[in-house]
Amino acid sequence: MSGLRGLVAPFVVPGPSGMAVRTRLKQLTTTDVEVLRQVGAHLGALASRDLKARCRDGLGHDAVAWAGRKRELTPLSSARWAGAITKASNDQWALARRSAHAHLQSLDAGVRTLRHRLSLPIGENGSKHASGGYRSRREWHAKARRLHVLEDRLARARAEWAAGRVHVVRGGKRLARLRHQLPDVGLTEAGWRERWEAARWFVQADGESGKRFGNETIRISPGGEVSLRLPGPLAHLANAAHGRYVLTARIRFAHRGQEWADRVAANRAVAYRIHHDTMRGRWYVTASWQKPVTHTVPLAAALAEGVIGVDMNADHLAAWRLDLHGNPVGHPRRFAYDLIGSADHRDAQVRRALTQLLHWATSHGVKAIAVEDLDFTAEKTREKHGHRKQFRQLISGMPTSRLRTRLASMADRTGITVIAVDPAYTSRWGAQHWQKPLTTSTRRTTRHDAASIAVGRRAQGFPIRRRTAPPRTHQSDGRGHRTIQADRKALGREGPRPRIPGPRTRSVPPDTARTRATRTPNTVRGARSEQGWVQDSLLLTE
Repeated sequence: MSGLRGLVAPFVVPGPSGMAVRTRLKQLTTTDVEVLRQVGAHLGALASRDLKARCRDGLGHDAVAWAGRKRELTPLSSARWAGAITKASNDQWALARRSAHAHLQSLDAGVRTLRHRLSLPIGENGSKHASGGYRSRREWHAKARRLHVLEDRLARARAEWAAGRVHVVRGGKRLARLRHQLPDVGLTEAGWRERWEAARWFVQADGESGKRFGNETIRISPGGEVSLRLPGPLAHLANAAHGRYVLTARIRFAHRGQEWADRVAANRAVAYRIHHDTMRGRWYVTASWQKPVTHTVPLAAALAEGVIGVDMNADHLAAWRLDLHGNPVGHPRRFAYDLIGSADHRDAQVRRALTQLLHWATSHGVKAIAVEDLDFTAEKTREKHGHRKQFRQLISGMPTSRLRTRLASMADRTGITVIAVDPAYTSRWGAQHWQKPLTTSTRRTTRHDAASIAVGRRAQGFPIRRRTAPPRTHQSDGRGHRTIQADRKALGREGPRPRIPGPRTRSVPPDTARTRATRTPNTVRGARSEQGWVQDSLLLTE
């Protein structure tokens, strides 16, 4: 159809490439806390200095510059600490570079939208693919001023991108800006200072395969003993051989603990990070490691037992199970979540909804879940949607990327395959073809439920519509069966309906004996006469 964009073929979402688990460091002594604070502050200062040097190098950074930075840090810490700091600086610069590119694209899209709408007459209606003119002269004037602001920002962003300049704040830009709003958030300067310093500490080290317990800098034994290799200037604080400090606390990973223990026992690489939560007054250690590349299941094999189509919304997941032929089976399900509150609360709500979804799929033996490949990066700007502030807040609050990533990670352990499909027109076509037929007196099918069917059928390779257009000649099956619910490879799918003998089709075999007499019609013309007709010979007359 003209005017519709091309659809991307469904694909299997790859599983997680790494794993991270966290646990609390309990029963720390005063000496342990003081050692961790000094190590974090010392290495954090070195990390800030190295990040400044990395940002100064910009696009001219190479392996020689990396080695020079590492040589400068080694006497002040150790070779392994210096490697961890320089690698973290490189990763942070690369992340800031990607964020700058995304910001540049957002500014460019906003400028193009404003230019287009300002070129139209005031009050002109928009089309399906382009926005219309502004509603009033006042709004037009305000948007013209904003266009000059965005053009200036775009020019600066392009210049910084060409020069390789990035903006990075160790500890977080949000926490840095919070310094100017302490009365509004109920924080004192001392409390903010404590959070700021803890966020800038650096106590993390990458793992090394073949070394004892997979990490020489921060070592955790299978029994839970935690020890640190102290930097050179802090070697006098060591309480063990080779400049190491052993903490009093013993840790245990409840989540994926056996997997972590197997890696540590085999001396495989495990990275650790120790950080302090000043709001709770607790210390935590996070272990992370890479997973081997797993071969993705072919799409046809994943769909062998049907699929569950999932439509993601602002407050719930709408799901419906489909069979091999794309027919909805059973009743739709909803898995609600609440995305209001802290980040931990929102993350817990998403995990709870996904856990219920996976349990439901496992109980029915389904091995595939189809989700939409959503990305609202270019869709939530105020230049695109204008005064629709609530709609912009709605799509901004939907955790699209986090939900799909977490679903792929959680489904990997259950053997369920996640399939991503193109989200184009799923809600519109699903409501058009499925919402009304599936609504009964006891079940109200919503637009989101119909969209989940559209998502599942697109993952299976079926059209979203329920039936093809009827034959042009007549409404019977003269040109074959019109339904396309069966698989395309199913025999007889497009053939005519079989003529089964019986009163329903009024088809009686010729050799079937009549079991009752024919009923006499009520009309005179149709009644049988008992008289027989005889043809007499002609009269011969002269």
